Amino acid sequence: MNFKIKQCWKDKFSNEFEKPYFKELCQFVIEEYAAHTCYPQKEHIFNAFNHFSFEQTKIVILGQDPYHGPNQANGLCFSVNDGVVHPPSLRNIFKELENDLNKKYPKSGNLTSWAEQGVLLLNSTLTVKAHKAGSHQKMGWERFTDATILKLSEEGNGIVFMLWGGYARKKKSLIDTVKHLILESGHPSPLSANRGYWFNNGHFSKANTFLKSVQKEPVNW
Repeated sequence: MNFKIKQCWKDKFSNEFEKPYFKELCQFVIEEYAAHTCYPQKEHIFNAFNHFSFEQTKIVILGQDPYHGPNQANGLCFSVNDGVVHPPSLRNIFKELENDLNKKYPKSGNLTSWAEQGVLLLNSTLTVKAHKAGSHQKMGWERFTDATILKLSEEGNGIVFMLWGGYARKKKSLIDTVKHLILESGHPSPLSANRGYWFNNGHFSKANTFLKSVQKEPVNW
């Protein structure tokens, strides 16, 4: 698959891209996009990697699946294109930003400005069939994104990993807790947030405090 991914990331994962599972995954994705409507658009599948270099990674936020509705997914987890109604989890993320940092609730749900500052907005599965959540799970994407987390943990320094919800928290075993900061909470989905597992976690301010402590520029959320 001729995917668009920043050269420095392509170089970093060149061995991974040559493995049989990844080649099989690419063939699966090609066939799915040819036969069905899938999201995000092909050129945005690796969008999370295209805004900064491996070495510039400050924060990793883990999602699960891309949005599976029309015009929503743009290759960044939790993010939607300009003009798209904010999904419930994204609304709760913005509400927590209001609580935590007194940030005004934004009009756009496009999180590209975060990505441009070194926030890796990484879904565990990078593609999905329209209107069928989880349809591309267990086809190889998770193996690739786990390898991404592991490599960032091993070769990066002073990265904040935000693990929201049970699925993301399972990735904790891939991360060196001595070198990096792990922030855990419930998922921002209404089911979790309304039970008190999301709001007031203070993750955005905690992340910036940590970044300053390791001489990195804080994120303008």
